[in-house]
Amino acid sequence: MPVMETTTALLILWAVIGYLLGSIPFGLIITRAMGLGDVRAIGSGNIGATNVLRTGSKAAAIATLLLDAGKAIAAVILARILAAEDAAQIAGAAAFAGHCYPIWLRFRGGKGVATILGLLIALSWPVGLAACATWLAAAFAFRYSSLAALLAAGFAPLYSLLFGDGRIVLLSLVLALILYARHAPNIARLRAGTEPRIGRK
Repeated sequence: MPVMETTTALLILWAVIGYLLGSIPFGLIITRAMGLGDVRAIGSGNIGATNVLRTGSKAAAIATLLLDAGKAIAAVILARILAAEDAAQIAGAAAFAGHCYPIWLRFRGGKGVATILGLLIALSWPVGLAACATWLAAAFAFRYSSLAALLAAGFAPLYSLLFGDGRIVLLSLVLALILYARHAPNIARLRAGTEPRIGRK
């Protein structure tokens, strides 16, 4: 955990700012703007990049991936510049929560994969890049986005220890557990052999 430097009132403020940033449903906005329909009505019904890819538009999926990661990065950087490291962690975690449970969509959001990767990059770039590399290697090897996400998030606390960044071990562990819970249906499908592979419409 980082040194607690920010007052409780300001931490609450940064939690609200982070949540509002994270709750922007870029996948839904992008697919509608590109005339691809409502992404919630196709595939898994998720608003994340993997489901956006099922519209057939790689450009939309890449844009969603970058923006979903970017909103966590923005939350962390803004809080770090204007407050302190404890506020940056709070804002980043709140952005992740906002993506998963956006108020604008009745708390039915994405699973947080891109957002947690962006958050890790912003908090500790060696940990974030290692997690991204894990996702890419697993996605290339197994062709399952969900499995890649589970492995990347699961290894993040270990990477935090490996790179000596103890201040984010607890946060990365908690977020990984939430991400695993969000992927419970995917885990069941992986075990049953019915999970769709990357690129399948």
